[in-house]
Amino acid sequence: MTPAFLNVTRSAKGQRWQVRLPDQRAAEAMAQRHELPDLLCRVLAGRGVGIDEAEAFLNPTLRTLMPQPSAFRDMEKGAERLAAAIRNGEKIGIISDYDVDGVSSAALMLRFLRAAGSDAHVYLPDRLTEGYGPSAKAVRALADEGTQVLLTLDCGVLSHDPLAHAADLGLETIIVDHHQAGAELPMAHAVINPNRQDDLSGQGHLCAAGVVMILIAATNRLLRTAGHYADQRPEPNMLQWLELVALATVCDVVPLKGLNRAYVTQGLKIMARRENAGLAALADVAGLKRRPDVYALGFMLGPRLNAAGRVGHADEALALLMAHERGEAANLARNLDDLNRKRQVIEMRAVDEAVAQAELELGQEGKPPVIIAAAKGWHPGVVGLVAARLKERFRKPAFALAINEKTGTAVGSGRSVSGVDLGRAVRAALDAGLLTKGGGHAMAAGLTVETAKLADLRQFLGEQLAREVDTARDDALLVDGALTATAATLDLIELMEQAGPYGSGHPAPLFVFPAHRVVYADAAGTDHIRCTVAASDGTRIKAIAFRAMGTELGELLLSERQFPLHIAGRLVADEWGAKRQPSLQIEDAAPVS
Repeated sequence: MTPAFLNVTRSAKGQRWQVRLPDQRAAEAMAQRHELPDLLCRVLAGRGVGIDEAEAFLNPTLRTLMPQPSAFRDMEKGAERLAAAIRNGEKIGIISDYDVDGVSSAALMLRFLRAAGSDAHVYLPDRLTEGYGPSAKAVRALADEGTQVLLTLDCGVLSHDPLAHAADLGLETIIVDHHQAGAELPMAHAVINPNRQDDLSGQGHLCAAGVVMILIAATNRLLRTAGHYADQRPEPNMLQWLELVALATVCDVVPLKGLNRAYVTQGLKIMARRENAGLAALADVAGLKRRPDVYALGFMLGPRLNAAGRVGHADEALALLMAHERGEAANLARNLDDLNRKRQVIEMRAVDEAVAQAELELGQEGKPPVIIAAAKGWHPGVVGLVAARLKERFRKPAFALAINEKTGTAVGSGRSVSGVDLGRAVRAALDAGLLTKGGGHAMAAGLTVETAKLADLRQFLGEQLAREVDTARDDALLVDGALTATAATLDLIELMEQAGPYGSGHPAPLFVFPAHRVVYADAAGTDHIRCTVAASDGTRIKAIAFRAMGTELGELLLSERQFPLHIAGRLVADEWGAKRQPSLQIEDAAPVS
């Protein structure tokens, strides 16, 4: 085992600290070949970037990373049908998910259709009354509107019965999804999904909006070839919509590798222009003063858009993304901000109850490999967030389920740790007859279960995931090196940003500040802790520990003044008025031994 960094074998979070890249030779070779700074190459090599890949990795472009449509099963078939529907003036209907990926996919498709001289009726299911994905109700509603071609976006690959009903009503369906699929596919004209079992595109890391963008590009090419565009209808510039793809990619927490890196890198540049009235208004109510980055998308814009589908209706989020008039956009953004505040209150109550359940369960002998918390009264719109909190706190796969006594069912979401495939386990439970509905991907899944089968589901998922959890169990915190507050400069942050964007599968650099003192610490918001950290020479840096209140890390930061601490965190550039300065997002801490 690699020696513990600074001899930290058990931190405040119970983690062992280790250097991410013990062998520096690959980083040194990369620096020499490409004439890059050593620290930048250490970050790249530590994340698996090869010497030959470094230059392309630092400059991701759509031109080099966008695959041909023919690489996907049914992509060309779906594009041909969609192009024909546009040219023939057929009525198009869209059913999409109510999260950021689904709503962004719907907005992306709707903007393209309107630019191409078509339109669509969009049906976003109500999370509380309908649940995820197409339903017979949704299909009938669109059929009554005269829909001839149905698009399901970010859903549909497991919706056998509703899509069979759509076929009975005369609708031709094009599924665009990215969730894991079963061997048998639903009845549809085209099933476009890089995660269907017979797709060899190698693009399974894309979110739904990323797949939709490729379908739009393929459809647009067919329309161009057919002479569809003219002076009265100019061909749209699809690059303007990359901000929607970047937003969905970050918020759906898919790996930031390959094409996803190009989507996010280019999309952030588009978003910085503030041409989308809705996203500009949302940035304003979120207090985003700096250029948008991955953190802003994932933790400032995304939660406000998701709040609509969680405690309101996703139609409000779609309206914001489609808004053109600044005043309308501002009103919609303020409403989403209000919904997000309401969501935070509802979530925190459920989190407290779920943590108490988990602690009781994990305190017993034979600790389960997966946490399953369930209760009456939890809002189904926040269970995914509760599961994420449980996973983050206990570093185990976790489910949170809202029990509905009237229906005798529990609806919930699960979040996983790296190396544990939740989607596979949920599909196996569905096949075993334990679930009414279920699906997802490796890191997140959703399900509906009869409460009478809840005990059986606990046992089944425990058996399914035990080996993966045991293999994936890793209490190590991987660090990229040591810094002092004096060395934490804007120049260093800008150097590290060259290897971004950072996110799922490509974590931001994590540095340890050895033997620094916490000279100030206090609560911030509902559960954060804001600090000031000082080096031995007196240099200070502002810091924050998110969701640390009530944890061992939080108690250490709030109470320790007499002795220095080793503090691990990620550097970011914060805007304070007109001033830009370094700040530290604290991940962990440990007493100096």
